[in-house]
Amino acid sequence: MLGSRAVMLLLLLPWTAQGRAVAGDSSPAWAQCQKLSQKLCTLAWSAHPPAGHMDLLREEGDEGTTSDVPYIQCGDGCDPQGLEDNSQSCLQRLHQGLIFYEKLLGSDIFTGEPSLHPDGPVGQLHASLLGLSQLLQPEGHRRETQLPPSRSPSQPWQRLLLRFKILRSLQAFVAVAARVFAHGAATLSP
Repeated sequence: MLGSRAVMLLLLLPWTAQGRAVAGDSSPAWAQCQKLSQKLCTLAWSAHPPAGHMDLLREEGDEGTTSDVPYIQCGDGCDPQGLEDNSQSCLQRLHQGLIFYEKLLGSDIFTGEPSLHPDGPVGQLHASLLGLSQLLQPEGHRRETQLPPSRSPSQPWQRLLLRFKILRSLQAFVAVAARVFAHGAATLSP
């Protein structure tokens, strides 16, 4: 019997089996990326429900885990004009961010708790991040295997706050990614 995570990965295979989104200088599969990025937004919000008291916590903690989270910035070329001129820079930045968050969701911060089982929102989010990052994986490049920047194992007392901070920044990241892929699907698809 297949586990929930295996079923989720099998559901993602049609997107990855139809070809890579980024092949050298060719255009990505914008529509496929758009669908999966919209799903990521939904999963990110369901994995990170509002927690009023968490907003009051000070923004301190394990800076090695949260200070290097990727953000899409103006220079990344993810604006409409940048995408039309050369989308590769933006797609590369999105790919790096997806890998980063996928590694964090697979780290000790999100594992080992019964509430975070693979068929739950975090497990589905992890699988979807992996699926979209595979769509953006340039052909001929090996999948990156390094962990997010030098992170020491988290302490049990830190994990709740770290999860909150990581999921909040992931929401912002996937929202921008969804806008990029929506624009690409609407204006840059062949």
